[in-house]
Amino acid sequence: KVAKLLVQEGSENVAVNSVIALLLEDGETADDIELPEEASSENDAELDAENDADDLEPAKDTSSENNVDISVLQSKPEALPVKADQTSSGSLGFGEGIDTVNKGRVLVSPLAKRMASQAGIGLDKISGSGPNGRIVKRDVEAVISGGLPAVVAANPPSDTHYQEYELIEHSTMRKTIAARLTESKQTVPHFYLRVDCEIDKLLEFRAELNKKADGAYKLSINDIIIKPAGVALKKVPNANACWTEAGVKVFRSADISIAVSVEGGLITPIIFNADGKGLEQISKEMHELAERARDGKLSPEEYTGGTFSISNLGMYGVKSFDAVINPPQACILAVGAGQQSPVVHNGALAVATVMNLTLSADHRAVDGSVAAEYMKCLSGLIEDPMTMLL
Repeated sequence: KVAKLLVQEGSENVAVNSVIALLLEDGETADDIELPEEASSENDAELDAENDADDLEPAKDTSSENNVDISVLQSKPEALPVKADQTSSGSLGFGEGIDTVNKGRVLVSPLAKRMASQAGIGLDKISGSGPNGRIVKRDVEAVISGGLPAVVAANPPSDTHYQEYELIEHSTMRKTIAARLTESKQTVPHFYLRVDCEIDKLLEFRAELNKKADGAYKLSINDIIIKPAGVALKKVPNANACWTEAGVKVFRSADISIAVSVEGGLITPIIFNADGKGLEQISKEMHELAERARDGKLSPEEYTGGTFSISNLGMYGVKSFDAVINPPQACILAVGAGQQSPVVHNGALAVATVMNLTLSADHRAVDGSVAAEYMKCLSGLIEDPMTMLL
């Protein structure tokens, strides 16, 4: 609906982009529009039109950002087609999805904008009652007279939320870990074998040895696992191997790398000849190596050259996990937590402390049957710890 013609029909020499008329939107009345004084001449009319144009909010083309196809509007102005991949929270019918279309933009009539500016009232303090929440004259008058409460700010759109974070620059250790483990997962064909071991006898064995040590040392579960892991490698030597382009290397000594968590990553100090060392010696070496690893005082020869790895997360309550092979080694043993579980002995139900072991193996160097034989040997040694001393 036309509120006022600013340029009369048949006028000549009307400047491009001049405002020629003011229109009423749905729900607006003539009182909501500030009508310019009658022009005394064509120049006056042109000047009034320019002044009103300054107060009009320019239309914003949101068709591309909202996936709206406007090519068919000429033939069907009443239809607003929406593409099938429309992803806004509401449909883009009239009055729907308006927050999406006008996000970040205040809808206000030129008169209301001027009145608010003259009164020193921010538009964010005014609640619009016009079409689509547009602020009109009566809204400003209501705020000036104190007839309306302060506006409650709307929830900000989700795309204005930015998460705070701290960027931790990569250390040399972190870069090395990333490179080696990425290489391992991309080039080494992993396969996994799992066994559950009953460790009640091992726990009793450990408690008895610690009691007899009288404080000279204190065996951990990890210390005791190292010994049978080394013994099993000697009994199943083909599991103690690595892949090379020239052939498969089968190592004669069981040099076991133990994953130790340190600040910024992990490192793998080695217990050399683990099969031939006593539990007391393994415990003392492991304690010393772990302490120096955390202090950053290990020499390269103390953490390079292992033939087999062990990673134990059981102390964190992790029941089982799959470890990534540490190249160029062919196997790594993942040790889980011991937990009381129901078991069947000779047809009778019982409760036992069960620990899960998972072997990750390189299928290029280790066959499935070899890995299975190794796990059978290892679980037998763990479930009957006295046999590892034979």
